[in-house]
Amino acid sequence: MKIIDAQVHIWGSGMPGGHHRQVPVYSVEELLAEMDAAGIDGALIHPPQSWDPSANQVAERAAWRYPERFAILGQVPLETPEASRALLQHWRQRPGQKGLRYPLVRPEQAEWHRDGTMDWLWPEAERLGLPIATMAGRFLPEFRAIAERHPSLRLIIDHLGLVRDGKDAAAFANLDELCALARLPNVAIKATGAPGYSSQGYPYANLHDGLHRLFDAFGPRRFFWGTDITRMPCNWRQCVTMFTEELPWLRGHDLEWVMGRGICEWIDWDIAA
Repeated sequence: MKIIDAQVHIWGSGMPGGHHRQVPVYSVEELLAEMDAAGIDGALIHPPQSWDPSANQVAERAAWRYPERFAILGQVPLETPEASRALLQHWRQRPGQKGLRYPLVRPEQAEWHRDGTMDWLWPEAERLGLPIATMAGRFLPEFRAIAERHPSLRLIIDHLGLVRDGKDAAAFANLDELCALARLPNVAIKATGAPGYSSQGYPYANLHDGLHRLFDAFGPRRFFWGTDITRMPCNWRQCVTMFTEELPWLRGHDLEWVMGRGICEWIDWDIAA
């Protein structure tokens, strides 16, 4: 079984926001050393342009150097549709690029999903077969409408779709709404960052029931393990064993899909073959 992390960041400048490691540079060499120590076969890079404007280029250099280890969900500017449409025509020919990801965490981006800024993107990505990931947890009704309008667009909900600053039970306040989204076959969910939602220590047992409900709703082929390792309260190996050893309902072929095969198929990355 190959283990593929569905979300990591590397950057070459800027100081991260939120709870990420407060270092001005986190290089691909540092990332690879940690991956090798934890037994991680590959990872999907999400360029953190919210603090490093050159993050796309940093990610593409990493994927060009290590194509057997990395793929990317990158970004094009949303405010310049014509220029960005031209970029997307050949997006998957760029090193590592498999799709797009928009966290929409900067204050000026808070309404982009509803003020028209992103309206051009959904049909264009659908036409080109480019999956899109986003932190949909804060706008689930609008996200559902987008998914329904574009049934051939493969969408990924970041970080389990939970309440971003919630802990423990409060993080799962929208669980029913999330599970209902699983009825849409073009929607998948990343089980990334799970330990960060718990005030407990490893193995974060108070998250297991919520994870089980989401897994049951989305199924093993649309429920993707990952870490967002640079803001995790535990080491990478514990992020792995939380899923591979501590969840009795996750075994066999289901575990293989969750730990890497699912995300690779969703974004058409053949590393897990």
